[in-house]
Amino acid sequence: MVSVTAAATALPLGATGAVAEPPAAEPRLVPGTPCTTTAHACVSLSRNRAWLIRAGEVYYGEASALGGRPDSPTPVGTFHVTWKDQDHHSKEFDAPMPNSVFFTDTGVAFHQGSLTERSAGCLHLSKKSSEVFFGELKVGDEVQVVP
Repeated sequence: MVSVTAAATALPLGATGAVAEPPAAEPRLVPGTPCTTTAHACVSLSRNRAWLIRAGEVYYGEASALGGRPDSPTPVGTFHVTWKDQDHHSKEFDAPMPNSVFFTDTGVAFHQGSLTERSAGCLHLSKKSSEVFFGELKVGDEVQVVP
């Protein structure tokens, strides 16, 4: 016999007999950005803008961000910060890349760079913005890049 108290507090069981979990909420867009609340960094290539997001809200940005050239575009998608190097120097292009925050396995990063000359796929930020992105983003943080 089940007591009234036990019956009242019983949780529904799923098909496997385990307690059914409520459906996960779909991520929503962060106001003022084209990215969802799961992002820590958001980039709009068409707007040449980037934001840092914490707890589903913008806490830095809208920063100028210039992506790759047409022959070497910045990839679109969801990525994660893989590593950082404050004084990185590209061997491939023999170029300084201060405050690099890498988020692809092909070497694409946020870094300080020209806001008038496009890169070979990286995202150029101003000196100040690159310092903030470098200081705030951690390995594993989600980066969303949208067209």
